[in-house]
Amino acid sequence: MKPRMNFYQAAPETIKALVSVESQISASGLEQSLIELVKTRASQINGCAYCINMHTDDARKHGETEQRLYLLNAWRESPLYSDRERAALAWTEALTLVAETHAPDADYEAVHAAFSDTELANLTMLIGTINAWNRIAIGFRAVHPVKVKVAA
Repeated sequence: MKPRMNFYQAAPETIKALVSVESQISASGLEQSLIELVKTRASQINGCAYCINMHTDDARKHGETEQRLYLLNAWRESPLYSDRERAALAWTEALTLVAETHAPDADYEAVHAAFSDTELANLTMLIGTINAWNRIAIGFRAVHPVKVKVAA
C-alpha cells in the first residue's frame, strides 16, 4: 500500500488542532488504559491498521496486557474488562457505528451510570476524535511501521 498524501504537511494547522483535542482528552482525568482501549476498539471497527498498530503499542507502554488487547474485539464474551470499561466500549461501538445504532438509550444509560457528566462528555469527544483520525488515516492510506522479523 502506498500513502496518498502526507496530511500533516498538507494541513498542519488543522492537524495541530486535532492533536490539541487529543491532548485535552488525555489530561481530562480519564484512565489512560481506558483511552487506549477505546481508541483501539474504534480502530478495529473502522479497520484502520495504522491506528490499531499505534494504539496497541501505546496501550502496552501504559501497562495493558497482551491478553486484553487480543480479546478486545470479543470484550462482551470476556471477564477481563471492568463494568466501567464495558460501558465505555459499548458506547464506543454505538457511536462509531452511529448510522446503524443511533446511540441506543440502553447504551447511554449504562455509560451514564458509570461516568460523570464531565467524563462522559470527554469520553464522547475521545470517540469522535479517534473516529476522525481513523477516517484521515484510512482516507489517505497511512501506512503503519513494518517490523521485519529475521528468520531463525
